[in-house]
Amino acid sequence: MFKEIRNKYIRYSSILLYCIIVFFCALQLNFLWLFGYSPSKKDIQTPTLRVGSELYTSDGKLIGRYYKENRTPVNFNEIAPSVIKALVATEDVRFYQHMGIDFRSLLSSGISTATGDRRGASTITQQLAKNLYRTRYNKSQGLLSRIPLLRTLVPKLKEWLTAVKLESNYSKNDILTMYLNTVSFGNNAYGIKTASRVYFDKETNELSVPEAALLVGMLKGTSLYNPIKNPEKAMERRNVALAQMSKYNYITAAQLDSFKNAPIKLKEGRVDEGSDGDSYLRAAVDKYLEKWCKDNGYDLYEDGLKIYTTIDSKLQNYAEEAVAEQMKSLQRRFYNVWGNEDPWQDSEKKKVDYPDRAKRNLPIYSLLKKKFANNPDSVDAYFERKKKMKIFTWKGDRDTIFSTMDSIRYYGKILNTGMMTLDPFNGKIKVWVGGIDHKFFKYDHVKQAKRQAGSTFKPFAYLAALEQGMSPCDKFTDKPVRISYQENGKTEYWEPKNADWNITYREMSLRWAMAKSVNTITAQVTEAVGADNVVKWAHECGIESKLASVPSVSLGPNDVSVYEMVRAYGTFLNDGVRTDPILVEKITDLDDNIIEEFTAKTKRVLSEEISWLMLYMFRGGMEEPGGTSQALWEWDLWKKNNQIGGKTGTSSDYVDAWYMGITKDLVTGVWVGCDERTAHFQNGETGEGSRTALPIFAKFMEKVYKDPSTGYTMGPFPKSKVKITREINCPSPRFEVDTAESDSLAVDSTLFEVPGSEEIQPQQTEQKQEVIQKAEEQKPTEPAKQPEALVPLTKKEERQLRRKQKQEEKEREKGNN
Repeated sequence: MFKEIRNKYIRYSSILLYCIIVFFCALQLNFLWLFGYSPSKKDIQTPTLRVGSELYTSDGKLIGRYYKENRTPVNFNEIAPSVIKALVATEDVRFYQHMGIDFRSLLSSGISTATGDRRGASTITQQLAKNLYRTRYNKSQGLLSRIPLLRTLVPKLKEWLTAVKLESNYSKNDILTMYLNTVSFGNNAYGIKTASRVYFDKETNELSVPEAALLVGMLKGTSLYNPIKNPEKAMERRNVALAQMSKYNYITAAQLDSFKNAPIKLKEGRVDEGSDGDSYLRAAVDKYLEKWCKDNGYDLYEDGLKIYTTIDSKLQNYAEEAVAEQMKSLQRRFYNVWGNEDPWQDSEKKKVDYPDRAKRNLPIYSLLKKKFANNPDSVDAYFERKKKMKIFTWKGDRDTIFSTMDSIRYYGKILNTGMMTLDPFNGKIKVWVGGIDHKFFKYDHVKQAKRQAGSTFKPFAYLAALEQGMSPCDKFTDKPVRISYQENGKTEYWEPKNADWNITYREMSLRWAMAKSVNTITAQVTEAVGADNVVKWAHECGIESKLASVPSVSLGPNDVSVYEMVRAYGTFLNDGVRTDPILVEKITDLDDNIIEEFTAKTKRVLSEEISWLMLYMFRGGMEEPGGTSQALWEWDLWKKNNQIGGKTGTSSDYVDAWYMGITKDLVTGVWVGCDERTAHFQNGETGEGSRTALPIFAKFMEKVYKDPSTGYTMGPFPKSKVKITREINCPSPRFEVDTAESDSLAVDSTLFEVPGSEEIQPQQTEQKQEVIQKAEEQKPTEPAKQPEALVPLTKKEERQLRRKQKQEEKEREKGNN
């Protein structure tokens, strides 16, 4: 067809133009996979930034981010004008005149390069094309990339083509905004908003002219001109940017002189309020959304999601405060108990070489054994070599000189904890504390860790008893128990013991026995209902872990998580409806459009009567003589007829300490112990659940109740919605000598006066009597209600009353004076 054009100049020009068009079409279509990927029309119209997702509490507080590139997009009207002026003056002065390709600059650059002065000619739009669509990455390269010259030429041509497309689809301001949102400013800061926060702790629209020039100047080389690493080079480059702004009349000569002499004033900041993206909660949400992201095609680290958790920021803060206060005290107690002695010992009190075992379990150990097969001393020397490291302490992170073995010995003595609070009525998790410090202890003790439940598992035996028709008033006798069972074809016998190894031979109601956590009676109840039924009802309520159906199952020898225990206890508060906890409420995109909303799955597993009776049983821990929850009297929790149900638990040898607390609104579970199970306290006075885990719950609830803005108030449990057909009116006798029992798998719990613990306040005797009296008034109407006998005060309560009277006399004397 070109032969018809007689003028050879026009013909050759037409052929050239035709070839150029065909070439660019082939380039765009990636003909025969020669050129690699080029952005399509859809890609241009809907550009995708690799934007990290943000993590919020239910009340809208930003608490963490997920990102591969730490970037938060910003709108044009949120960018300081000085940033735009500095960018245009420094990077592309004819930006507003060209169509994506600056041919004048290309010509000038070509001449300069020919004379030995190499100079770039990329426009801002071309740089955006390169950053936004990664035109020079492997994904974008085709077969021609193997040819040296074409390896550079083809990507450059694609950038030209993409730049023209961008210019035809977006305004100049949009292009500038996209560019500033994509570029890297070093220090893992992507985008102008992140950079302004990281370097100056400012919003983007608050940047001054020198600050804007400094950030724009960094684009020439984020490492070379980094103001943190190379302040002198950064200042030189800033002044070049300022000179460019003056040259093109964006600032005056007087301003240039002033700004050039101004020192660089950095103020390190963060993208959000106190979140470094490293927390137990952040990791838990990542795991929680893993399947959802896979099923729905989202990338948590690149798709700019806004994730709203169920966590209440105030409750979370109070929980973390309570954990820090108690765990700091417990660690000091642990060190005092053991002194210079190693704490690692087995159940027979024989020392265990934990450091050597931990060393051998390290991946590096097997490699060193192969490398130094004939020289074991070299292996030991490696682990004993001293080096600088930062370690966790309750006084703050500390720099020290430790060997690997020093580190193993040090961390093998550190106590840790896990705590979770649930609203079982809607399944929302309100508090998640996975440990004492995520930076040093990555293992999450809420859901990942599983430990022996101890006596917190006993309620499932009493639940099985209620399900078989028993009532809280049915009685068993505290007497020696010998239960036979089959193991490996042989008949074995299990003989559980109580705390002080004494047997009272008293007849106790189920409520009293559960409140005092009497092992012998719990064993009898388990034998009566069958261990299989205890396991069955534990699973029904929400325990998912494998449970061995053994005679001692009710005393908690099986490993379970805090998460499972809280879910199971939540079934009792939620009228017998098991609710699967949720950690995320909703997910939105960057424009706050809802992508997904989450609701908890529920299933009725208990009748309303049985669940109410279980709450009544749990209240016995505070209301029955010697109830194991009565250490809670030490805290300011007993106003407005407040009721708390709960259960302490301690596993064998005081390895694991638990407290499960129930209020009218929330269920909270707390575990305390060392990650290394051979490290533990030596006796119940220092290591049982009522002395380690219970105070965390108490301090937490005290803080919550004292803050009206949380919305959680004191008050009694709700009255039964159905008629209670079981007998519940069976007051327990109160004896002259009254102590709370110890609560462990092998021994039961005792309420000791631990040195340094808070003294019980004088008014607590009156509050205790008032709570118990009002609890009796709460009971549903039932036939043949017997009046309760007068309850004499214990010696301890008499001392407290006398102390109160003396205190009142002193106050009256002060008033008279």
